[in-house]
Amino acid sequence: MEVDLEDNNLMENVLPPDEQEIDVELEAKEKKYLRGEGANLESLKDKKLKTQLASREKLYGKSAKAAAKIEKWLLPASAGYLETDGLEKTWRIKQTDIAKEVDILSSRNQYDIVLPDFGPYKLDFTASGRHMLAGGRKGHLALVDMLNMNLIREIHVRETVRDVAFLHNDQFFAAAQKKYAYIYGRDGTELHCLKERGPVARLRFLKNHFLLASVNKIGQLHYQDVTYGDMVASIRTGKGRTDVMEVNPHNGVVALGHSGGTVTMWKPTSQAPLVQMQCHPGPVSSVAFHPNGHLMATSGKERKVKIWDLRKFEEVQTIHGFHAKTLSFSQKGLLAAGTGSFVQVLGDSSGNYSRYMSHSMVKGYQVEKVMFRPYEDVLGIGHSMGWSSVLIPGSGEPNFDSWVANPFETSKQRREKEVHLLLDKLPPETIMLDPSKIGAMRPSRRKEKPTRGEIEAEKEVAIEAAKGVEMKKKTKGRNKPSKRTKKKKEMVENAKKTFPGEEQGNVAGKKRRIGDVDAAELPASLKRFARKN
Repeated sequence: MEVDLEDNNLMENVLPPDEQEIDVELEAKEKKYLRGEGANLESLKDKKLKTQLASREKLYGKSAKAAAKIEKWLLPASAGYLETDGLEKTWRIKQTDIAKEVDILSSRNQYDIVLPDFGPYKLDFTASGRHMLAGGRKGHLALVDMLNMNLIREIHVRETVRDVAFLHNDQFFAAAQKKYAYIYGRDGTELHCLKERGPVARLRFLKNHFLLASVNKIGQLHYQDVTYGDMVASIRTGKGRTDVMEVNPHNGVVALGHSGGTVTMWKPTSQAPLVQMQCHPGPVSSVAFHPNGHLMATSGKERKVKIWDLRKFEEVQTIHGFHAKTLSFSQKGLLAAGTGSFVQVLGDSSGNYSRYMSHSMVKGYQVEKVMFRPYEDVLGIGHSMGWSSVLIPGSGEPNFDSWVANPFETSKQRREKEVHLLLDKLPPETIMLDPSKIGAMRPSRRKEKPTRGEIEAEKEVAIEAAKGVEMKKKTKGRNKPSKRTKKKKEMVENAKKTFPGEEQGNVAGKKRRIGDVDAAELPASLKRFARKN
């Protein structure tokens, strides 16, 4: 009986159906991580260069395969966006149409909470998206567990609440009230009253630095360290009152929007703005940052939304047609803009933002704040009659890292994470426009010699300072005018000696050899030692 070896080899190469699907899936993901088309090695004549490029292409292929495997096993879920057929538009699809197609758990995220007596409402979510904080303008504060849809705590402060913000976790939150800012515990207990800030307009928390940033009515920017309670910085912006404030998640820089159309960026270790951009001809109404920190969206009263590239500080795109009172970026880069009783979501298609979805509130509801919920395809909307939640497919990151933000963490994990956050806390000096400089070596620069004019200016300042020194009154003949004048002259001479000039020139002259001195300057007995020209 004859056996065909080639047929056996072919049978061995044929994979089971499940493994074939995995192979095809890996190949598709591998193409995403390849660095473009490889170099044409056949046209090269230099053998050394050809070998180097071939080994490099081989490494690129190996890294793409490794990245594809990591994505398959560690990032199993993928974001799903709305897809339409033919002439159908995604922004025409309503929330009622989406509710018919989603599962029961997702449909629970569509709701309206109507509280007309305490609005308008400001919202904030924890980093994991598990908890939501709602603050009504007329003093209502509510802490909600979004996973179980349970009300954890509800308090009435009975005074105006302008803004709310979570601190490093759901155990503490801050509220900007009528006269002062307050910090509350999860059970509603008032822990601290921050009186030195004055009447606060906006609050933001820098989670990597444990700094609570706020801007008050007169335009003062404050940074307070919540670990030990000290005020790190108090900065007078000099731009007047502002109600627009946002933190860049990439580098911790705080951006303020002003009535003159400028956006300024600040850090706690500088009294001057790091960047000052003229973004709009009129007042800036809202600012938002992309999660990668490279894009910034601003809106103005002239009914324009502008997208800026912060790596070049240039305008990338201008969107005409609506005045956005509030802006918010999602984890996957969608941009939500709210104005009046209308919310519009813009998607980044082919490098430009265009209309992706839209949602109309009930007539008369005025949108106050829009904010995407992390790790969920949900947009929270705070308005004049309460707050609402709508589904925006593709807005949230589908795979969460339990070491960074875990929606299902236990109390023991939370305590352990809090300790690690405190140990990894960054000092305020690390806030800068380019955080990649942290840990890098500063290039060595030789100290440049000062010019003659600079030396003379410093010398005059030192002499004037020496002349202006007040002499102590002494007794027993040591306070005579002649002694005081002599002492003053000595102080002036000492001030002159600290600068290179005539004194050093005289010393250099004394060190000259006799042979180098002109014969006419020497006495008769030494003229025979002078060098003859």
